[in-house]
Amino acid sequence: MKQAILWLLAAVLSVDSILRFFRTSLNLGSFLMYCITAGVWIYALFNRQIDRFCSHGFGRILKYGFFAGCAVFACMIVFLFVNGAKDTATGKEKALIVLGAGVRGTRITALLAQRLDAAVEYHCANPEALIVVSGGQGPGEDIPEAEAMAQYLMEKGVPEEKILLETESSSTRENFEFSRELLAEHGISAETPIAYVTNGFHSYRAGCYARNAGFENVSSVSAPTSTGVWLQCYLREVLAVFYLWAFAH
Repeated sequence: MKQAILWLLAAVLSVDSILRFFRTSLNLGSFLMYCITAGVWIYALFNRQIDRFCSHGFGRILKYGFFAGCAVFACMIVFLFVNGAKDTATGKEKALIVLGAGVRGTRITALLAQRLDAAVEYHCANPEALIVVSGGQGPGEDIPEAEAMAQYLMEKGVPEEKILLETESSSTRENFEFSRELLAEHGISAETPIAYVTNGFHSYRAGCYARNAGFENVSSVSAPTSTGVWLQCYLREVLAVFYLWAFAH
């Protein structure tokens, strides 16, 4: 039974990896999913030898360390999921910052579309707030992310005069630092209530960077995450949060 479950899991992960290869670009999250697939295949092929090695001595220490690491990752994923499961925005904010998530050429990715759709929904309830679209031009992008984001919002009915473009940032930290400068130019100080839009898995880290950038009254609007990239996004985000805690404060 164990062997059959391992073969089935390896087959399912292989199909997932093939689809992931054609549908998403290579990043840390997708790389981790490929590593998991390879690990399951290795264990499926050599589980008897691996179990024997892990039954005593140094192998047993490695086994306990592996399971402890899995438990830490699982707890972190739950923490990030709960943190990003609810909005804290009141609808009275003066500005909304939409964080970039990459474009392909000039085309909005599914992850970014979810953030922009959440921004449109917020705009419908709070039409007076300015919307900052934040994101520079990266590899494989024909235009800055902010330009593609602004076009998407306008096609959804958001007036052009309500949209501010921040086109220089290349990270979440820069999203907030450069957006703060842009908002200051339009009379919105760091003490003014603002909100940011990102996917739920990213909400906790985004809030940390917002406060590090000097925003004193910041809230969140969480966008959903597609099922197909859910796990890879959370796995990558766990490592990003560990990096934030270790180096970014």
